[in-house]
Amino acid sequence: MAKLRTFLDMIRFEHTIFALPFAYLGMVLAWGSWDNANWWDFIWITIAMSAARTAAMALNRYIDRRIDLNNPRTANRPIQTGQMDSFYVLISAIISLTILALAAWKLNPLAFFLFPGALIFLVGYSYTKRFTWLCHYILGFTDGLAPMGAWVGVRGSVFTAADLPAWILTATVTFWIGGFDILYACQDVDFDRKEGLFSIPASFGIPRGLQVAAVSHVITVLLLILLGIVVELSWPYWIGITIVAGLLLYEHSLVKPDDLSKLTLAFFNINGYISLTLFAATVIAILTV
Repeated sequence: MAKLRTFLDMIRFEHTIFALPFAYLGMVLAWGSWDNANWWDFIWITIAMSAARTAAMALNRYIDRRIDLNNPRTANRPIQTGQMDSFYVLISAIISLTILALAAWKLNPLAFFLFPGALIFLVGYSYTKRFTWLCHYILGFTDGLAPMGAWVGVRGSVFTAADLPAWILTATVTFWIGGFDILYACQDVDFDRKEGLFSIPASFGIPRGLQVAAVSHVITVLLLILLGIVVELSWPYWIGITIVAGLLLYEHSLVKPDDLSKLTLAFFNINGYISLTLFAATVIAILTV
């Protein structure tokens, strides 16, 4: 049990709350109304999302184990301190990917057919900071596959005009996650430059990185507005967007080029509030139709 607790802490399992509401958004919007709700969809999407995030985080910790050892900020993680054997972390990731494949198969044939594509991003995104400062948006797109996968799991389609909401949601998550990953990368600028790693703050400076993150989050809000128009969501959704925009504005007010002391609050707490607020607003909007 102690090893399990260490593992769950290492992969920040509790932060599944960031992405899980967006997966549920894809599911609920794919249903269209509660009359179409299928609770087996809910169960298998929850399993798939939890397995995908566990695999992605475990793989990230395994792939970056040597980089994390040299970084003072991450040198006390369980693999680096010897609390967790990297081999078992890799095995945990493989088991999680197997569970993800099973969940995709239980949802529908298209979800299972697209699983290898998701696998490429789940495994590959951890390598991208070695060669491109676009790594933030590749991570964002990887997380954006959550609502896309949920939509596919319900509808069994993704390439028709009726599937536009799924693509908008994926783009929304791409810019949202990409934006706050840029904020998070600000604390590793010196280390990234020393190690030859790529990030927008390391490549262009922290002030420019904060500007790019802000633009990313403006695009996030605009995409949420577009989603509301396309799906024709009612007034609770628009209240939710207003709250989300306010939270994003507050998030950026906490982080200054010369003061990153409140970065943890901005990164973890506020983003959890954003995802939950948007999910709750969308659910209420659909219920009030």
